[in-house]
Amino acid sequence: PDNEISSDCNHLLWNYKLNLTTDPKFESVAREVCKSTIAEIKECADEPVGKGFLVSCLVDHRGNITEYQCHQYITKMTAIIFSDYRLICGFMDDCKADINLLKCGSIRPGEKDAHSQGEVVACLEKGLVKEAEETDPGLQVSDQCKKAILRVAELSSDDFHLDRHLYFACRDDRERFCENTQAGEGRVYKCLFNHKFEESMSEKCRDALTTRQKLIAQDYKVSYSLAKSCKSDLKKYRCNVENLPRSREARLSYLLMCLESAVHRGRQVSSECQGEMLDYRRMLMEDFSLSPEIILSCRGEIEHHCSGLHRKGRTLHCLMKVVRGEKGNVGLNCQQALQTLIQETDPGADYRIDRALNEACESVIQTACKHIRSGDPMILSCLMEHLYTEKMVEDCEHRLLELQYFISRDWKLDTVLYRKCQGDASRLCHTHGWNETSELMPPGAVFSCLYRHAYRTEEQGRRLSRECRAEVQRILHQRAMDVKLDPALQDKCMIDLGKWCSEKTETGQELECLQDHLDDLVSDCRDIVGNLTELESEDIQIEALLMRACEPIIQTFCHEVADNQIDSGDLMECLIQNKHQKEMNEKCAIGVTHFQLVQMKDFRFSYKFKMACKEDVLKLCPNIKKKVDVVICLSTTVRNDTLQDAKEHRVSLKCRKQLRVEELEMTEDIRLEPELYEACKSDIKNYCQNVPYGNAQMIECLKEIKKQLSTRCHQKVFKLQETEMMDPELDYTLMRVCKQMIK
Repeated sequence: PDNEISSDCNHLLWNYKLNLTTDPKFESVAREVCKSTIAEIKECADEPVGKGFLVSCLVDHRGNITEYQCHQYITKMTAIIFSDYRLICGFMDDCKADINLLKCGSIRPGEKDAHSQGEVVACLEKGLVKEAEETDPGLQVSDQCKKAILRVAELSSDDFHLDRHLYFACRDDRERFCENTQAGEGRVYKCLFNHKFEESMSEKCRDALTTRQKLIAQDYKVSYSLAKSCKSDLKKYRCNVENLPRSREARLSYLLMCLESAVHRGRQVSSECQGEMLDYRRMLMEDFSLSPEIILSCRGEIEHHCSGLHRKGRTLHCLMKVVRGEKGNVGLNCQQALQTLIQETDPGADYRIDRALNEACESVIQTACKHIRSGDPMILSCLMEHLYTEKMVEDCEHRLLELQYFISRDWKLDTVLYRKCQGDASRLCHTHGWNETSELMPPGAVFSCLYRHAYRTEEQGRRLSRECRAEVQRILHQRAMDVKLDPALQDKCMIDLGKWCSEKTETGQELECLQDHLDDLVSDCRDIVGNLTELESEDIQIEALLMRACEPIIQTFCHEVADNQIDSGDLMECLIQNKHQKEMNEKCAIGVTHFQLVQMKDFRFSYKFKMACKEDVLKLCPNIKKKVDVVICLSTTVRNDTLQDAKEHRVSLKCRKQLRVEELEMTEDIRLEPELYEACKSDIKNYCQNVPYGNAQMIECLKEIKKQLSTRCHQKVFKLQETEMMDPELDYTLMRVCKQMIK
């Protein structure tokens, strides 16, 4: 044991080790044993004789030594050198002042054992990583010492015995978790990293491992396996360009972003390198403390909302929850740091990178998504498809929405969307490369641009490829269930959501509430909600919850139009026509009626009506916006032309046909005729309170008690009956009850 060696003997041993590495006599041994190796490694061949630099050079290049005897000799010399930081060539010169500044030399006064020497390097490493985590660090490590620290960490990256502090801190843990893992090529480090958050892992080992991981985050070469596996790919895709500042291009985040960009562009990255990238992306997602930007930007939020949740990615998900607005407020810098980390780790490409999500959603994946290969990006899409269904579990729902919040703000983070739409996005939306971001482009702007193009008709110049259009529709259908997944909507409607919809917390209620208050919204919010409602009228499948509620009706009565690739408003029209079938359930009927009521606010919200009549509206009813007013304007024109036996109808034939559908639909529910409804509100309350609105029952009730109605209501009901007498097809009850007889 070390403590039985006398201090004199210890000192003598240290001088002997120093001579081994620097004495010209010992250097000549190295020159003899490694003769052919020195000839192969130019840097070592150029070292001056007798200066003691040769052994250090061979240690630096030991990964390239193929000569057996030389490799054995240099391995022994490496162990000797790393037993004491003062034996590492140049280290003492580079870091002497820093050792004194950080008080690293006085950890164990009077002791010269190997363990205490490892503590000196560990103290410097801690100083280096701490500096990166502070806005204004009091003590700064000098640049030459920083290089020396990272170089020592890199040289010890293949064999964990060489990191003396970590070796002693993790001896027992190595036996417990990695007993069968052979030392060398960084395997023991990797094994210990995988077990870092195990309950039985000792705290001192966990701390030492975290420091090592933080050094890898600053310089990827501190990970032997990553540097070795990705060496050729880094060179191939110019990820280590010489003209970039070393501190930037050596960072793990820069390496990951550069190689991920190559993968997303369809370039070939070796499977070994991709495997290493996956491990380190998972590592960054699992432990927030490995990202200095998160510590710097989110310190207050972590202390206030997320303390004590350090392990297994829980802190990051807690911060995501805060950003989503479910748990207080979050600063812009913190939000930006989180968004950057999500891009670096890219969990949209493989859900397993996000350990918190993976664990929370395991049961859902096993039941609902078992047909998809593990690690496939479509797993996230499958989970979104099952959001708010009986197969979803609450914990998974929360973790999924927390991650999707960030994916929805950067279109590149949805791997399948990026793959299928990058050409279209570059051409139509002026996007940058995968690892380039534009400060000028607001969150979600590219996806908004894509979906605007996706719903253009051929005449309007639709230019989106078929596969991109299908992908955009898939995502739009999934995200429409939560307003927080539409960045523009959440941003522009935040005040209105608080003002009108604070109590509407159920799924899908927020958008319905905004549609109900459309006329009360601020103009920016009204425009966005209007555009989204207009999209829904063309593709009602965006209303995923309504689609689920109406599944039985769709299967029985509307399956033909539901199977169409392009909806064009047919499905909603079919649902309206079958609203009173006995198979209709309450949820579906309420959803369909709500959509009909929303359509009354603007004729653009009825896609088929808009497409059939937009030229007629521009010509005959300019400046009229509300659908009911447009219908009255056009039907009055049709009636006048008919009564006056006009040679040519001013309203086109296709518009007249659609107008007939709209007029008949409006007579089914009194609320679809706002003037009649407003005039008769008090009468409804007095005489027809328990009568359903739909199926024309409320209108029939008012007709039956016409003599008791208030003057204003009486006039409107009489006007309605007069219209129905002139055009019996507009009498909804007559057409329904006498359907077979008319036939």
